[in-house]
Amino acid sequence: MPLFDINLNLELNGINFIKEEERSGKPSSLFWPWCGANVSLLALSFGAFFLGFGISIAQATFAALLGVILSFLLVGVSSLAGKKSNAPTMTLSRAAFGVRGNFLPGLLSYLIFVGWETVLVSLATLATETVFRRLGDIEPNLARILGFLLAVGLTVFGGVLGFHVIMKLQKWLTILTGMMTLGYIALTFNQIDWSMVSSIRSGTVQAFVGAMIFGITGIGLGWVNSAADYSRYLPRTVSSRAVVGWTVFGSSLVPIILVIYGSLLAGSSKDLSEKIANDPIGALTSLLPTWYLIPFAIVAVLGLIGGAILDLYSSGLALVSIGLPVRRHVAASIDAVIMLLGTIYIVWHASNFIGPFQGFLITLGVPIAVWSAIFVADVLLRKRDYAEFELFLPAGRYGSVNFRSIFLVIAGSILGWGFVTNPFASWLSWQGYFMGAIGGKEGPWAYANVGVIFALIFGFVGHVLLSRNSIKEQERAPYLLS
Repeated sequence: MPLFDINLNLELNGINFIKEEERSGKPSSLFWPWCGANVSLLALSFGAFFLGFGISIAQATFAALLGVILSFLLVGVSSLAGKKSNAPTMTLSRAAFGVRGNFLPGLLSYLIFVGWETVLVSLATLATETVFRRLGDIEPNLARILGFLLAVGLTVFGGVLGFHVIMKLQKWLTILTGMMTLGYIALTFNQIDWSMVSSIRSGTVQAFVGAMIFGITGIGLGWVNSAADYSRYLPRTVSSRAVVGWTVFGSSLVPIILVIYGSLLAGSSKDLSEKIANDPIGALTSLLPTWYLIPFAIVAVLGLIGGAILDLYSSGLALVSIGLPVRRHVAASIDAVIMLLGTIYIVWHASNFIGPFQGFLITLGVPIAVWSAIFVADVLLRKRDYAEFELFLPAGRYGSVNFRSIFLVIAGSILGWGFVTNPFASWLSWQGYFMGAIGGKEGPWAYANVGVIFALIFGFVGHVLLSRNSIKEQERAPYLLS
C-alpha cells in the first residue's frame, strides 16, 4: 500500500476483542507507531533536564540508556497481552483487578493519557509560536493561536478516526520527522563546545539515579497502559519475542540518540539550558539559521503530535473501559475538549513549563508505576489466553473486584509518594514523608525520586506473591462461552 494512501474510515472497534478476520500484520509493524510517537524533539530537551540533576555527559548517556530501555521493556512485555488476547490494555487489566475493580487503574491511566496529550499539544503550540515570531513580525498571541489550531487539528484527526489511520499516519510522521531531525543535528553539531562538555563534573550516585528515574517516568512508563492497544490487531501466532523486540527497538531508538545529543547541546550552553525550562522545544530554535525554521516547525509539531495522537486514542479507550456508555470515537472527542482546555491553561496562563511538567510526572508516575508492575507480573504469570467473555462478566472467573490488587495500588502509592520530593508546586509539598529514613528532604537522596522504583518493585513482587495461586485456579477453570 502506498505511503500516503491513508484509509480515512472511522474505526468502530472499542474495548471489545478483535475478530479473527481483522487480525493481520507482523510484529515489525509495531515499529512505526512506537517510533512515530517518540520521534520528538522533546527528547533533546530531556538532555538538559538530565544535566539539571548535576551529572556528567557520560552519566547522562548511561542514564538515558537504562531509563529508556528499561521503561520500554515494560511496554514490550505489556504488548504481549494484546497479541495473546487481542483487546486493549485497559480491558485486559480487568483480569488483575476485577471487572469493576479496574475502575481505579482505568481512571489513573485516563488521567495520565489526558495529561500527556495536553503537554504535547502545548509544546507544539509554544514551538510554533517561537518559529513564527522569529520568521517575521507576527503578534505573539496570533502565532500561538495558529500553532494551537494546527496541533489540535492533527491530533484530533488521528486520535478520533482510530487504529488504521494511526498506523499509516505514524509511518508517515516517523519518516518525515526522522529526516528533518537529522537535518537539525547536522546544522547544530558545530554548536557543541567539547571543552565545556568534557569539563562537566560527574555527579553523585543519587543524582544519577534521579536522572534515570526521570527518564523512566518521562519517556517510557506512561506508555505501558496503552501497549496492548497497538498489538491487539496482530495474529496470536506471531512471535512473542518479536513483539517485545520491535516495540522496544522502535520506541527506544530515537529517544536515546536525542537525549544524548541534547545533553551535549545543553552542556555547551548555560543560556540554552535556562531557556529550555520555559519553552523546551522553541528554545532549540536559537541554534538554527532562519532558513531552517519552517522545517524545524514541521519536525517539532509533527514529532509531538505523533505522541499526542496515541495518547488521545488510548485515552478514549480508557474512558470507555471505566464505564462511560459511549463509543470509542465519542470518548476520544470528549478527551479532545479536555485536552483543548488544558492546553489553553498551560500556553496562556502557566508561567513556567518544567515545574508543572515534573510535578505531573512524579505525582501520577508513582501509582502508574505500581499498576504497570502489577500488569506486567499478571501477563507473565498467565500461561493461557484470557477468557474473553468473562472480562465483561463480574460473576466470571476474574470477579467483580480484586481487593488484593486494589490494596497493592493504594499501599504502593503511599510507599512511593513517601520517597519522592516535589518542590514544583506548593500543593505537592506533602510528598516525601518517608524521606527521613534516607537522609531527609534536603539529604543526598532528596531529588532521586526512588519512590518510583520502590513502587515498581512493590507492585510486581506483591502481585506475584498475592495472586499467583488465584491465577492458577482461574486458568484451570473451564471457559464460559458468550
